[in-house]
Amino acid sequence: MTKTKIVATGIAAAALLTIQGCYTAPPPSAPPPRPMTERFEQSWQAAKGAAYDANVRVTQEDRASGTLRGEQGASKVVITVVPQADQTIQVGFSVSGGDSYQEANLKKNLTRAYQQRMGR
Repeated sequence: MTKTKIVATGIAAAALLTIQGCYTAPPPSAPPPRPMTERFEQSWQAAKGAAYDANVRVTQEDRASGTLRGEQGASKVVITVVPQADQTIQVGFSVSGGDSYQEANLKKNLTRAYQQRMGR
């Protein structure tokens, strides 16, 4: 091989390595966020399902205020599903009327059932 061919081959190899090293993959694109109405509906249905799973009898539903009321034995349950300004949804469980152990256990069961229904 002549000196010119060796130099040309070296330059070509260096150019290929340089080009290969400059490529950067585009960042992955996140899916567009789902509309608030769709996310509220999913949370509302999961909250109602959690009440069912925890044997809470729902006695009142008020979608406009995001409130479910129900009872399990002596315990009164209030579940709130509230859209927030930052586009998240806050879900809360309040239990009263039973002894402290029953209240804590029912609240834990509601929370766990809700999380499962939301796929978490």
